[in-house]
Amino acid sequence: MEFPFDLAPVLGERFCVVDQHLRPAGRGGTVKREELEQQLRTVIDELGKASAKAQGLSTPVTSATRMESNRHVLYILRDTCPPRGAVLGFLKVGYKKLFLLDRAGAHLQVEPLCVLDFYIHESQQRRGLGRELFEEMLKRERVRPEQLAVDRPSEKLLGFLRKHFGLWDLIPQVNNFVIFEGFFSTRTAPARRPFPRPRPEEPIKPYSLSERDFLREEAEPPWPFNLSRGSPVRGSLRPFLLRRDSPGGDAQSPPEPAPRRASSLGRVGR
Repeated sequence: MEFPFDLAPVLGERFCVVDQHLRPAGRGGTVKREELEQQLRTVIDELGKASAKAQGLSTPVTSATRMESNRHVLYILRDTCPPRGAVLGFLKVGYKKLFLLDRAGAHLQVEPLCVLDFYIHESQQRRGLGRELFEEMLKRERVRPEQLAVDRPSEKLLGFLRKHFGLWDLIPQVNNFVIFEGFFSTRTAPARRPFPRPRPEEPIKPYSLSERDFLREEAEPPWPFNLSRGSPVRGSLRPFLLRRDSPGGDAQSPPEPAPRRASSLGRVGR
């Protein structure tokens, strides 16, 4: 795919890696940086349109605007032949949080590197360029092919992965992603908290007579006789209780109250 400007200042060497910052890889010389950034946006948008057309999609999944709003990485392969060069293809990847099924049918939450878009120009296919671009991505991202999750792969892409990387045993998923055998073998299973063991159920026994007697509340003597020796005494009760408990007999005991007079309304006699 050719463009009306020199691709060397925009993409740099044969492999160009572009992230969400959309920074040109080469040096512009006399070309302003704003102009190089606009040229890079043009390259990305045109690659996205070509990929969508090849896959029969109504809307491109790759564009400069989407690159700015997502943490994806774009690997662009270009032809370095003069005068301007040409773009041969691209591969877009990114990490995503997914709920995937293993062989046993258990749901696991993982965050693998995902293949999101892949395109080689029609005039450059069957020349090993797709494999060269894919291997460059695997080397830089430090992952193995079976560790990838592929978003909505076409039959052509599945055949490519089967032919060049031996990815033929699929693990079925309920979403649009495809994973292969070996995906979970290199991942540490999340630690599962053990369930507490249930306590053995004991038979319910009726209370015995001794337990029932123990649960009864004993009646206390009236105040202040419910105070034992050594109990703390506070406030205005202290003088009275000290006189009651002190030795010495009636001399220090409180005076007895005077006898009450018979009421005039009482009974007169027998």
